Amino acid sequence: EGGQVQLGFPKGLHLAVQTHGEVQVVDQVPDGLALPADDGGLGPAGRGGQARGCRIWDVEYVREAGQWYLRLYLDKDGGVDILDCEAISRTVSDLLDEADPIESSYVFEVGSAGLERQLKRPGDFAQFMGSPVLVKTYQPKDGRKEFAGTLAGYDNGAVLLDMGGETVRFEKNETALVRLRVEF
Repeated sequence: EGGQVQLGFPKGLHLAVQTHGEVQVVDQVPDGLALPADDGGLGPAGRGGQARGCRIWDVEYVREAGQWYLRLYLDKDGGVDILDCEAISRTVSDLLDEADPIESSYVFEVGSAGLERQLKRPGDFAQFMGSPVLVKTYQPKDGRKEFAGTLAGYDNGAVLLDMGGETVRFEKNETALVRLRVEF
């Protein structure tokens, strides 16, 4: 009946899991949240596996094709590899198994944030200022919904995109997604 279990992460991040199957991140993932190697990466509750210098990039709980997924996305200088994902997955999975906070079944996944990761927090935009990005809008703007360019600014949720010398502003309420774009 609405009970709540909180799993502690370092620097104030908590994954709050409602017993009726709803998951919410209580404190948004702080910019550059570190998973310290000395305690398995999960603060005092951490055990097993080293964090290997990884940081939590994002946490999501989504329903896809009738199945719930709890996903933890990692970042690391030099890139995240399969051994990083395995170490963090084992540690967090054990904590989730012990707490058993979600009554219904779900799939737990740990992966890299990826080269074309989504930018969500102000620190994400600051970190990747001047990088190539793709902006997707909810409604067409000038007849299209996808815009590629260079991240030129971020102002209270609004994204400024340099598109070949022309700066275009996308307000927060019209922006569905901003992600890095790999150019070849």
